[in-house]
Amino acid sequence: MKTFRKVLPKATIMFLLFTALCGIIYTALVTGLAQLIFPYQANGSLIVIDGKKQGCALLGQQFTDPSHLWGRIVNLDVTTYKDRQGRTLVYAAPSNLSPASPEFEKLVAERVAKIRASHPEKEAFPIPVDLVTCSGSSLDPGISPAAAEFQVTRIARARSISEEEVRQVIARCTTGRFLGLLGEPTVNVLEVNLILDGKLR
Repeated sequence: MKTFRKVLPKATIMFLLFTALCGIIYTALVTGLAQLIFPYQANGSLIVIDGKKQGCALLGQQFTDPSHLWGRIVNLDVTTYKDRQGRTLVYAAPSNLSPASPEFEKLVAERVAKIRASHPEKEAFPIPVDLVTCSGSSLDPGISPAAAEFQVTRIARARSISEEEVRQVIARCTTGRFLGLLGEPTVNVLEVNLILDGKLR
């Protein structure tokens, strides 16, 4: 009992000390430094234009009209849950279908048919795989430069602009390999479409 009485005050002091150190001081320091050094990333990499949030540069959105660049497939799941404002919550997730399954083969065939119908001038060209498959998260914000180039003629035709103008926008939104070595070049779909719409400069 005496040992317990001796240990309890010390344990309480250590508990309060580390709670303050790790739970308050460290958190405040890291948050403050992030806001100071990387404010854009720390606040979710949001693209805000004229005070209106257009989306996150790190999350893909679904574009289906001919005048926009199409990204990877987004599997949307509209749930019955609502947030505090009464808005229906929407989630995205991979299909988890096996690449060898008949269901996956059927889905890809349907996507290929849609791509072919929208790009008749590309009938002899192979379709980039990222246009007919979703990413692991189903929210990948980028596509390959080849997938973007595949869509140039359709976008130019729909907007009555030159293909070169579309390519210039795509080039502006293309990110190369990290440190010139890691990963692959990607095109941010949301940024391309915002520039094409004249919302982002």
